[in-house]
Amino acid sequence: MPIESLRDVPAATSELLREIFVERRPAASDIAPGFADAVESMGGFVLRGGKRVRPTFAWAGYQAAGPARPLDDQMLTVCAALEFVQACALIHDDIIDRSDTRRGYPTLHREFEGLHRDAGWHGSPASYGEGVAILLGDLALAWADDLFFGAGLTPDVVAAVASIWAGMRTEVLAGQYLDITAEAAGDESPVAAHRVMRFKTAAYTVERPLQLGAAIGGADADLIEALRSFGTDVGVAFQLRDDLLGVFGDPEVTGKPAGDDIIAGKRTALLAAALNLSDIDNPAAAQVLRRRIGKDLDPAELAETTQIIHDSGAVARVESQIGELVESALITLSASSAPADAKADLAELATSMTQRRA
Repeated sequence: MPIESLRDVPAATSELLREIFVERRPAASDIAPGFADAVESMGGFVLRGGKRVRPTFAWAGYQAAGPARPLDDQMLTVCAALEFVQACALIHDDIIDRSDTRRGYPTLHREFEGLHRDAGWHGSPASYGEGVAILLGDLALAWADDLFFGAGLTPDVVAAVASIWAGMRTEVLAGQYLDITAEAAGDESPVAAHRVMRFKTAAYTVERPLQLGAAIGGADADLIEALRSFGTDVGVAFQLRDDLLGVFGDPEVTGKPAGDDIIAGKRTALLAAALNLSDIDNPAAAQVLRRRIGKDLDPAELAETTQIIHDSGAVARVESQIGELVESALITLSASSAPADAKADLAELATSMTQRRA
């Protein structure tokens, strides 16, 4: 489908993703019917829900490069490739966090755990489910590379953007490493939390897609750097909003249980702020938080824990940080050489993506 505005990008990307899974099913079936079924499950995961944030920001960067953009079909393929990078990250993240649901459905490792259990197979259902999901996450990342390098970009364009693509893949995996290391070490520092945000989410969600799209569109170095700076601020603000939703979000809207980040032991900026503020104003509450992070909590304990976080002033602090980051991003955007319509679209994206409820 033709893309006439940023609003068309999610649907166009989803349509292309459906075509990709249809095209690749025969090759999977040639290997084994069971493998084709596993790939189909991955397809359901990729196609089910999702706001296509990364493709939208990538297209916004492409649009910001100016009116002469002869690579629409190739750019859309790159957008689809970004969704496979995200699929890899989410599938693996769900395993790491021991999450049961994603977008209101069982996570992939739980789906295959159930399949093993229902079939009465040998061994541990949980180990089987995790193993299959790890492999499907790896497959998603491999397919992302297939699509990116097979998009039909000219050698000059590939040379200009390959380092951006490579940097993004490394950063998202490094961000996962930093995340689980912070949890294991019990690192409560805001510096560690912000480093995780930058590399686990902000870089591959906003910063790198914008940079990638602008470079493919032929933007000059100054504009690419301005968009990257804008993207860093918006990406961190996006993750800060996600931190709030991970504790206070409505499960009917987010598709994940309320307080999931607390039970998973996520060392978020929200938690770092709550501990820092509680250590000063309410040390007893801070100790309760420390005991409960990463533990299975009953509903009453979870409600009390979320109330402690709210009462600490951490929510207000994080909301303030989101506002400051968006303001900084808009100042950078305003001073850039992007066309007026691209600036308007990016400003709208910055607001909508950082004030969302899901």
